[in-house]
Amino acid sequence: MANIYSPTQGLNSDHLNPEEDRYEELRGHVDKDAQESRYPRPPSLGSKEDSGLGSLTDRKTLSKESLNHALVHSCPEKTKDTQLDCPEEALWTTRADGRVRLRIDPSCPQPPCTVHQMFYEALDKYGSLSALGFKRQGKWERISYFQYYLFSRRAAKSFLKRAHSVAILSFNSPEWFYSAVGTVFAGGIITGIYTTSSPEACRFIAHDCRANIIMVDTQKQLEKILKIWKYLPHLKAVVIYQEPLPKKMTNVYTMDEFMELGNEVPEETLDNIISAQQPNQCCALVYTSGTTGSPKGVMLSQDNITWTAQYGSQAGGIQPAEIQQEVVVSYLPLSHIAAQIYDLWTGIQWGAQVCFAEPDALKGSLVNTLREVEPTSHMGVPRVWEKIMERIQEVAAQSGFIRRKMLLWAMSVTLEQNLSCPGSDLKPFTTRLADYLVLAKVRQALGFAKCQKSFYGAAPMTAETQRFFLGLNIRLYAGYGLSETSGPHFVSSPYNYRLYSSGKVVPGCRVKLVNEDTEGTGEICLWGRTIFMGYLNMDDKTCEAIDADGWLHTGDAGRLDADGFLYITGRLKELIITAGGENVPPVPIEEAVKMELPIISNAMLIGDQQKFLSMLLTLKCTLDPDTSDPTDSLTEQAVEFCQRVGSKATTVSDIVGKKDAAVYQAIEEGIQRVNQKAAARPYHIQKWAILERDFSISGGEFSPTMKLKRLTVLEKYKDIIGSFYQEQKK
Repeated sequence: MANIYSPTQGLNSDHLNPEEDRYEELRGHVDKDAQESRYPRPPSLGSKEDSGLGSLTDRKTLSKESLNHALVHSCPEKTKDTQLDCPEEALWTTRADGRVRLRIDPSCPQPPCTVHQMFYEALDKYGSLSALGFKRQGKWERISYFQYYLFSRRAAKSFLKRAHSVAILSFNSPEWFYSAVGTVFAGGIITGIYTTSSPEACRFIAHDCRANIIMVDTQKQLEKILKIWKYLPHLKAVVIYQEPLPKKMTNVYTMDEFMELGNEVPEETLDNIISAQQPNQCCALVYTSGTTGSPKGVMLSQDNITWTAQYGSQAGGIQPAEIQQEVVVSYLPLSHIAAQIYDLWTGIQWGAQVCFAEPDALKGSLVNTLREVEPTSHMGVPRVWEKIMERIQEVAAQSGFIRRKMLLWAMSVTLEQNLSCPGSDLKPFTTRLADYLVLAKVRQALGFAKCQKSFYGAAPMTAETQRFFLGLNIRLYAGYGLSETSGPHFVSSPYNYRLYSSGKVVPGCRVKLVNEDTEGTGEICLWGRTIFMGYLNMDDKTCEAIDADGWLHTGDAGRLDADGFLYITGRLKELIITAGGENVPPVPIEEAVKMELPIISNAMLIGDQQKFLSMLLTLKCTLDPDTSDPTDSLTEQAVEFCQRVGSKATTVSDIVGKKDAAVYQAIEEGIQRVNQKAAARPYHIQKWAILERDFSISGGEFSPTMKLKRLTVLEKYKDIIGSFYQEQKK
């Protein structure tokens, strides 16, 4: 067995005797010369010394024996059939090495599958297709699925030397994917850490998951780990790519150096590990955002991932590459379940081409990437869609009178058509003309010219944003799920859509509402192959979440309409119970205020155990292009609102610092209009305040996925909140 195992060289037909080429026999890819020319080796990031892909991309000769072994002996058909060891196992576990009984019944009888089996089956269909796209020195490069698979195997052999638990603290990249897939191939557990995490947050997760190796992309992330290493007894090594090591350090490797460690590992060793894997064992940890306490490690099994990648995505209308190769831009944090399932695991299942955005995607470069890549499917958290909307509004406000009027006319007729006949493909002439003359150009400028499916999830989206994009002829399809459901448990799609709903339950999954009120709203409980294994080392929290029959109690409140569409009404823990005993869901009231007052960025309702409701408000402001933190400058839309009500304010401090009478009066009138539409007086907002700074991740009010951390806000602004109720306490 040769020690050299270079994935890219394996695709070079110059080094393979056709008579001995098992790849051709097993896979039927006959034109390898053409394949090599279509998919050249991935270029290094600069010199060998500062390259993140150096050892993966050197043109070393791959021996025939090594290539054949990888293809023959790792083939699922050549290994033992997947069997679940103990059918009597419990439905949940909190042990990293535990196994669970899968929720297999007539509603989802598909046989369980490991990640390696899913990938290997994909090779049969998509081996020569482009899998990963990335920009190096201003040019887009591509890696085929075959290269991707071999890179992952080489990473796996290196992980076998040092690790069972691998954490990744990095922006989305090919290395993120190789590391994740390689960890699973090696029988380990992968954990993502948000790049925005503080050293303390990194310490908590790395310690909790017992990370043996942490992958980082930059020196900034390396510094975080160096600060906390002494508190991490299980950490053996750190691997850096993208940027060079500032100096030689013990147990800190470049990717080149680390990959060399796997050269001495025989192929049989990795094959034996792969063949012993079970679908009901843990392979990934996704940490909750910690909006109501410390993050919890959600344990996902191989079956959770492979089943959801296939059937969850199918419900969302994702196409297999045999029909149409989906093109996706990867930019949302892969440490979050939505991006990880959507970008990484679903991409393998259906042979999608995943193109990586630049690290500053959310600071402005995302639109450039979208224009260059032209995705067929796109997902964003609500805040991403809101930022796109605000940018369009700013451009429109600065446009000439005729252009602005044309856009407003086109959006108006299109919105009316989409609201009145949402399922109709037959568009009136006026609507088609508006789309051809105006809206198609807007979508092209956004990079959505070829985008057939636009998704959102992870947090509520305002009605204003949904209607805005409907006016651009872009339907935003909601998905509902949790880290604990491996992502989507409910999905909307082009064939399954209703405005403001979260779609229908994924076929093969179940839902029930418990403790329903008179309006049919109750706690959403879920069951199916998507349900997680348990919280790592947290028996009590797992017992709270999963009942004796295996139902996951989400803590979310919602209702189902007659056709099975789900509508989320809020979090049970966020429910405000006033001193008078009234149960008030805050989200509908907060959304109503933002809808009524387009100057408002965020609104948070307050009043738990109080005699009346109050509210904290923030104003729409521009973001710092370097840090994405809120600035003092108002957005164009906010300035326009000010002008409309008779104010000359252009900054937040103009309004808050000087108590701008015109703006304060306009906001008070808007809140009174919201109060007039309320179901009863206990739902009225009686006091409010505008904060000097908008909510943000850096400010602590938002989680990394832009979920509002209500407890943090209550503590941070307790003095302002206390002033609302001072008179009441006297």
